[in-house]
Amino acid sequence: MTGEPDSLERLWTPHRLTYVTGEERPEGYEEPAGCPFCLAPAVDSLVVARGELVFAVLNLYPYNPGHLMVCPYRHVADYTDLTEDETVEVAAFTRTAMRVIRSVSSPHGFNLGMNQGAVAGAGIAAHLHQHVVPRWGGDANFMSVVSRTKVLPQLLDDTRRLLIKAWPSPS
Repeated sequence: MTGEPDSLERLWTPHRLTYVTGEERPEGYEEPAGCPFCLAPAVDSLVVARGELVFAVLNLYPYNPGHLMVCPYRHVADYTDLTEDETVEVAAFTRTAMRVIRSVSSPHGFNLGMNQGAVAGAGIAAHLHQHVVPRWGGDANFMSVVSRTKVLPQLLDDTRRLLIKAWPSPS
């Protein structure tokens, strides 16, 4: 029954509903012409590394410093639609990203993942992207849950500079 006590404690975050429903996305957001991942390689301000078929770009709204994404240049939504060569390069870039982030930030672990489809939490469902999120013990706290504030100890430009400097040159 509604309002009856049970053994669970809940933190309500209704401000996240606009993200889940996509209500605040601009017109054309999911199309290649307006897709942030299709536009990112030309803008370059958050791009860390470029490959033949994929690139690594910092997340504009990171969970932690060093949170980046590996994206194919091609506007493709589903992992199963990647070519064999794209699949190999996504995997290689993900491995390199982990090594680079370890060398500059010494995280205790990583979250890796792809959210396939809007219902799975993909903010940009139309363009596949692999998240590489460095994690440290105690990096999640009440600030983001209760006060809608994420504490990030490093600016994106500083993170980008560190990662670019440590990223190996293409061979």
